Amino acid sequence: MVGMGVRRRRAHHRGKVRAAAVVLAPLLVVPGVLAAAPPPQPPPQLTQSEVDAAVGKLDSIVRAGMDRTGVPGVAVGVVHKDKVVYLKGFGFRHAGQSARIDPDTVFELASLSKPLTSTVIAGSVGDKTIDWDDPVAGQLPGFALKDPWVTRRVTVADLLSHRSGLPDHAGDLLEDLGYDRTYILNHLRYEPLTPFRASYAYTNYGPTAAGQAVADAEGTTWEKLAEDTLYKPAGMDSSSYLFADYEAAKNRADVHVRAADGTWKAQFVRDADAQSPAGGASSSVRDMSRWLRLQLANGKLDGEQIIPAEQLEHTHVPAIVSQPPPAPAGRTGFYGLGWNVSYDDLGRLRLSHSGAFALGANTNVTMLPGEELGIVLLTNGMPVGLADSIAQNFFDTAEHGKPTTDWLDLIGKVYAQQEEAQRSPTDYAEPPADAAAARPDAAYTGTYANSYYGPLTVSVSGDRLTMRLGPKPTTFRLTHYDGNTFSFATVGENAVGLSGVTFQGDRDGKAARVTVEAFDENGLGTFTRG
Repeated sequence: MVGMGVRRRRAHHRGKVRAAAVVLAPLLVVPGVLAAAPPPQPPPQLTQSEVDAAVGKLDSIVRAGMDRTGVPGVAVGVVHKDKVVYLKGFGFRHAGQSARIDPDTVFELASLSKPLTSTVIAGSVGDKTIDWDDPVAGQLPGFALKDPWVTRRVTVADLLSHRSGLPDHAGDLLEDLGYDRTYILNHLRYEPLTPFRASYAYTNYGPTAAGQAVADAEGTTWEKLAEDTLYKPAGMDSSSYLFADYEAAKNRADVHVRAADGTWKAQFVRDADAQSPAGGASSSVRDMSRWLRLQLANGKLDGEQIIPAEQLEHTHVPAIVSQPPPAPAGRTGFYGLGWNVSYDDLGRLRLSHSGAFALGANTNVTMLPGEELGIVLLTNGMPVGLADSIAQNFFDTAEHGKPTTDWLDLIGKVYAQQEEAQRSPTDYAEPPADAAAARPDAAYTGTYANSYYGPLTVSVSGDRLTMRLGPKPTTFRLTHYDGNTFSFATVGENAVGLSGVTFQGDRDGKAARVTVEAFDENGLGTFTRG
């Protein structure tokens, strides 16, 4: 690391709290897929009265969580035995305004988009348009990874299950700079790779590449494919993968962040179109409850088989170990195709996924298919543990009569610790008292090239150095920190406050290269003077 040792925050990864899992079946290797033979589902363990009692306590669980966190709005849906047994909205669409959340309020889903995407792709696989084990490079023009051997073999299933070898959140910083989906997918080839099909790293542009490849195979756009395959047939009339549709919705929950004084503010706009299959969906809890019914009924809804049962079941099978057990007797966490997959103490399959935008959204879906029971939660506040804890409290209440721990405190601390770990030292301290002087501005100005991020231009604006990069481009003001190191304020979903910019080398009295620390986690953040 250079400069000030700054690390960047992984917003989507933070927002994905995985349920624990235990291995109950041997791993089987089949062509292109690492999978676990799912054990036969045990008979239901929950009685109707136990589920009813848990549903009856949901109002108080939700309101207590909102009171503790201050999150402005929440929507909740519960499905049991193919019936929507709970559908409610709480709080407000926009903090400080009077419009209330209801079951038809549209929320941004963040990474809850991923299991929706695997549902859509299951439909295309069922139609024989593409197969889970088809190489993506054959469908997606310009797509390549750093290793040509991996490029030829990486499949739809590999990318959906985060086992392609791409590093954690590969491509996200390009999105923050304003690059579009095509540019980002075509530049994944510069990312370093970990062992193919033997390592897990959560990404957004892996699933996005998978979704785009399927859409290309179908000869349509991803957004239209989802509409035709899932949303329209399932009657999910308020759902979309287009940010413009969310933005145009009159009954829309705006995203909120919590300020330093504890108040919630609708301060940002989160347009996730570039990574739409992975994080760009929007929906209402009414629509999502219909999708829950479809999931729990093996792809069938209101008597019609919307998604082939065999292909939908394939998305629920472990494809990679996502969390190795912390001890020999510990639980192992798996990731399937767009789902966190685990098995509880009673041997029941448990499927879940959370979504989070640091700019203001947190969502969760959790299902026990053997119980035909599921819950979906949508909130319009940055991740503080509310959506995840309500789901945990609900299932605890159904199984044990009450929560087994303070889930909100536990999960909230996880989010807080993850965010704190990413803070820059410049968020804590002023530049050192004995800081070395900078060189004259002319030593730094000019254009520096980078194959991944594109050109970076340093110039003087007034009495300050600025740097510009990205397609817009985005302009950042540089503040001197120490010697040839400056700082700038990061922006976007993965912003980490201040980050370092260090100029290095000499070419005819000018810096030969510059490393932007916030962009350098994978070694791609050095720009060379042209």
